[in-house]
Amino acid sequence: MQAVLHSDEEASGETLTACLEVARAQAQADLSLGFAAATRAWEIASSQGQFSEYLEAGRWRCFYLYRRGEMVEMLSAAQRLMPQFREQGNSACLCELLRWMAFSAAEQGDFESALAHVNETLARARELADPKLVALALNAVGAVLERMGDPWQAERLMNEAAALVGEQAGAAERLIAHNNLATVGLSHFKLLRYSETAEQRREGMDALSRALQHTQAARPHALAIGERFVLAISDSNRGEILLHLGRHEEAEAVLHEVLADIDAHGYPALGWRVRCSLAELQLARGDAAAAQQALAAILLESEGRALSELRIRLHHAAYRAAQAQGDASLALRHLEQHLSLMRGRAVAQLAAQARFFVTRVEAERSLEERRPATQGLAEPAEPEDASWRDPLTGLGNRQCMAARMPALVRAAELTAAPLTLALIDVDRFTALTRQHGLDVGNQVLQVLAQMLRDNTRARDLLLRLADDQILVALPDTVADRAVEVCERLRMAVEQYPWGQLAEGLDVTLSIGLANAPPYATDLLVARAESAMYRAKHLGRNRVALA
Repeated sequence: MQAVLHSDEEASGETLTACLEVARAQAQADLSLGFAAATRAWEIASSQGQFSEYLEAGRWRCFYLYRRGEMVEMLSAAQRLMPQFREQGNSACLCELLRWMAFSAAEQGDFESALAHVNETLARARELADPKLVALALNAVGAVLERMGDPWQAERLMNEAAALVGEQAGAAERLIAHNNLATVGLSHFKLLRYSETAEQRREGMDALSRALQHTQAARPHALAIGERFVLAISDSNRGEILLHLGRHEEAEAVLHEVLADIDAHGYPALGWRVRCSLAELQLARGDAAAAQQALAAILLESEGRALSELRIRLHHAAYRAAQAQGDASLALRHLEQHLSLMRGRAVAQLAAQARFFVTRVEAERSLEERRPATQGLAEPAEPEDASWRDPLTGLGNRQCMAARMPALVRAAELTAAPLTLALIDVDRFTALTRQHGLDVGNQVLQVLAQMLRDNTRARDLLLRLADDQILVALPDTVADRAVEVCERLRMAVEQYPWGQLAEGLDVTLSIGLANAPPYATDLLVARAESAMYRAKHLGRNRVALA
């Protein structure tokens, strides 16, 4: 936006200061007034070369755009500021801006950009060595993973963030933690509510109950610091949760109250979400016609502006409403829209995960190449004896494990370095070989072994322990990094074209992780095995951490 200066007085320092004061003052009040003041301050500071004021006003513009739900505009504004913010070095403001960018990109389904932004904010927070900033960054990573359809990792990271801050957490940190965990719990429920297994449906209901508790815990912190926007998110979550729990009267009261607050403060994107919940409440009460009318109005009003997740939800609710009224043609149109958006999101998820799996491995290898040869303890040379190799896969065997593992564990203990073990089990391998034959089973193991070699570092230890079990030792790898790597492997295996080996062949993995301490091979393997069986118990095709 070009600056238009009408008079010397308007362009004076007093006017710039006044605009910034209004921008700061309206953060919890009038978003439109605050945005206008921030924009005017940004224009004046830009024209006068007032660098620090330009950055502050630009940050406030991003703040207001984000809270109004104008994510495309917010990302554009933030991208213009990022070079100048990066030039100033690491700061809490830079970390905050990166978190907003990550949330905005994830809400639009641009998961690759979202992952890039959360990786950067986490790296910068760790360089600043501020536990609260690290915790906020971990929450942001979890929020992106939740939007990518992985509430399990999201919840683990958010709980890890809470533990990191501990008693140092203030009202703001506790509010963000509870609010994010409530969102994750709600997402977890939605993912499992139509599951064919009673166990997974129970898991979803447990997640919903946890989410309700988090919304209740968030409220006093939001009121204590006067944070209206996050309170509105939390209360909208609470109303939706009560709806899913069948507590319709409570849900209606909460949703109407929060909608009035949203309209008063000007959060249009959040208002669409609450109105969608109210329409779903009408549908649950059997008034499909009123629900359909309300949903059609929201879809029209939000056209080209609503976030992808909300559009998915709106079309699904409209499909159910049309179906309840016997309008098959309208139901089909909404179902097609819903499925098209779901497919687009799935493709974006896979593309982002594949890209970051590869770049993470490349980064690890690059670090290995630059590491001085004298750094750390010497590791045993790769064994040449063929008896240390599994003849089918070329991976190490138990004899190799006996020779190599003690040195890895000892090196980690002496240097207090992280060490994580991953036990990988091919799901239903016995049934697979029974149906497709032993030769196909052997080919599956050979493909899996090659995938592991391609996507691990030279000093990671790969061992075949049993017919369908592989142990991976990851030195200098913390638990969250190991989970990320194993999750990428799990996804890669799930998406591999196994049908080329045998018609109808489908392969998935259950992976259990354990990290040191304890610094004892047998205890670490036992913990990894326990985590692997927990992954199977939860439905297979997943990663579990001991």
